[in-house]
Amino acid sequence: MALDIVSYGRRGPSGTLRFGADQIAQIQRTVGRAPEVMVKVSGGGRDAGGVEAHLGYIGRHGKLPMETDEGLTLQGRGAAKEITADWQLDLCRSQYKPKPAEGQKDTRAKLVHNIVLSMPAGTPPQKVLAAARVFARENFALQHRYAMVLHTDQPHPHVHLVVKCEHEFEPGKRLYIRKDTLRQWREQFAALMREQGVAANATPRQVRGQVRKPYRDAIHHRLRALRTFGELPPGEQAKHRPPKTSAFMRAKFESVLQVLWSRRGTLDAGNEAMQGTRQEVAADWQATAELLRRQGEADLAAKVERFVARMPPVQTDAQRMAERWREAERSRVAEHADTKSRGPHVR
Repeated sequence: MALDIVSYGRRGPSGTLRFGADQIAQIQRTVGRAPEVMVKVSGGGRDAGGVEAHLGYIGRHGKLPMETDEGLTLQGRGAAKEITADWQLDLCRSQYKPKPAEGQKDTRAKLVHNIVLSMPAGTPPQKVLAAARVFARENFALQHRYAMVLHTDQPHPHVHLVVKCEHEFEPGKRLYIRKDTLRQWREQFAALMREQGVAANATPRQVRGQVRKPYRDAIHHRLRALRTFGELPPGEQAKHRPPKTSAFMRAKFESVLQVLWSRRGTLDAGNEAMQGTRQEVAADWQATAELLRRQGEADLAAKVERFVARMPPVQTDAQRMAERWREAERSRVAEHADTKSRGPHVR
């Protein structure tokens, strides 16, 4: 079970299970669909050159200011090199291990973790940066060196936070990021955003009715590009480069197409497990609603029940991908029919 909401209640003097003020506030945010924070780790450099390149990239090669753990703001083409030199990454022994051969897994220890702290579109960027400053200070100050950059070039404002893995004062101690770490960081960042006066929440996707992580728009565009490329005759395909996409997504997409075209196989693999998870989540929310009613929170209990009733249907990745494909096909057919009905263009 992703989150047993009822277990967060506390026994009162009479032995009756009750929700505290914090738990009720959490339920209100969730059923009210407060904006969800995002905290993710997007890799990390394994040698000083890779770290410098990443710092240069997030700083847009000198165009954006980078804030450091010492309270300094660095900007310009030399900022990334200055930071990596200050962190003394050249003294980290792991980077001198030989690089793996092409196609083999890189087992060298990371020198840094690349962390992204993000909020949905419409959030004031400076408040995201302010919360990120406190987040970094509370988790890493005087332990791990770090630098951060605010990005506003996309609808959702986000901060790139680069953190040195090795502890500054305890040799051999390193920063490890586990699932529980990310969960705690999400909850902490959401609380810091609320301190900035921004509605923010941090709940597991399953509790909100999202069994799988939704695809980004960029992936949908790649799928559409793959469809267009696949419709070209072999001779025309040879004249064009295939759309760029990950090997994982390409394999997943090709397996979906094979099922759709051959009408053999299934897109339902994993659906039964997802349905089971959804039933557990729904049962937990129902128990939550019942407890809220006993506690005199009838209005909130009704909101919980409406929240569950409006959860989107359970779909596997393959089912969702096939649905997007069919939508694209219907649009293409409709456009073709509309063009044909208008007849040849007359000047």
